[in-house]
Amino acid sequence: MHLDDNTLHSMEIPGGAETCTNSICAAKDSTTTVPTQSRSCAGGTIEFSTAKLRGLPARFEAQKIAFGPVVFQCVRIAWKSGLLAHLDKAGKVGASLDEIVATGLLKSYAATVLLETALTAGVVRRQDNRYLLTRIGENVLHDELTQINIDYVHDVCYQGLFALEESLREEKPLGLQALGDWPTLYEGLATLSEPARTSWFKFDHYYSDSAFAQALPHVFARRPGRVMDIGANTGKWTLHCLQHEATVRLTLLDLPGQLEQARLNLQQAGLLERADLHPIDILDYDAPFPGDMDAIWMSQFLTCFGLEAIGHIFRRAAASLADGGSVWVLDTFWDRQAHEIASYCVINTSPYFSAIASGNSKMYESDVIIGCAAASGLKLADAIDGLGISHSLLRFERTK
Repeated sequence: MHLDDNTLHSMEIPGGAETCTNSICAAKDSTTTVPTQSRSCAGGTIEFSTAKLRGLPARFEAQKIAFGPVVFQCVRIAWKSGLLAHLDKAGKVGASLDEIVATGLLKSYAATVLLETALTAGVVRRQDNRYLLTRIGENVLHDELTQINIDYVHDVCYQGLFALEESLREEKPLGLQALGDWPTLYEGLATLSEPARTSWFKFDHYYSDSAFAQALPHVFARRPGRVMDIGANTGKWTLHCLQHEATVRLTLLDLPGQLEQARLNLQQAGLLERADLHPIDILDYDAPFPGDMDAIWMSQFLTCFGLEAIGHIFRRAAASLADGGSVWVLDTFWDRQAHEIASYCVINTSPYFSAIASGNSKMYESDVIIGCAAASGLKLADAIDGLGISHSLLRFERTK
């Protein structure tokens, strides 16, 4: 049985929540929406729906926080072991414990532990001693977003988050040791071991790729001849650009390991001749960016850095623009989401940056990035929300 509604299947931003009218958060011709009806960009109340709970429901919600890691692991194992898939096939009839054990998927003890925790999480229900999959369970079993998030949290984040408290105090990614011995995760991406490597790239590409096709017309409406892709990673955005416009030339900036993978991908696509690879350590503030660029692109890139570094990036980007050029920032800003589910996922990605990726970066509110750009010689010209799953596209021009 597959999901027949899409309300929980994605984090699209179709509108419908309260519109933000603050001049910083809502730019020209944008439809900016907010996570809850209580959201106010002008410094008012910000709260999620659970904040309204009182009495026993509030206490129950607190216990969900306390036992969150336990529930996460049990539901994940129920999915990975095939238990949820078996209940899905059983349909409305469900399956008894004996029938589940007879499949050989799990022994009686293990099945009981997982099923009872799944019961508390609403993943399964029990009727006449038979277990049936719920809509929540169907999301775990069939929803790509949910599965990618589960794998990312388990394979990339879970062990490293044990060092979150010390990481926050020292502003260093002390949990990264669970994955490898690098200063930040970005130096290790090219050699990251499995399954963390696959889970990281699936997570990264799932979110960014969903917005690329919709972002392309906005960028190329200004007919750029030279585009710089900062934080090019494996070259996916560059490939989109080169395939979209036959005359454009791309310059890719990233660490050498990532650029080597991008080079292979471009070569395989037969597009390497229109691409220039520029290895760089972005944190070397004295390293200039190549100049005379009509468009400078940063997709899910600034969240990898602290505010000081972002300021340096913006200043070098501003200096690299040709006359009339634009800096484009594509990212998932939690204050520009239409629904709680999107803001929830975006906000709770921040501790990964704290403990594992860099130690001092996070998922930012849009006004923080806009303010940082303004202090670096760039003014917001346009903002388009609702791209892909949960993205906003900000366009900046050099302050005259």
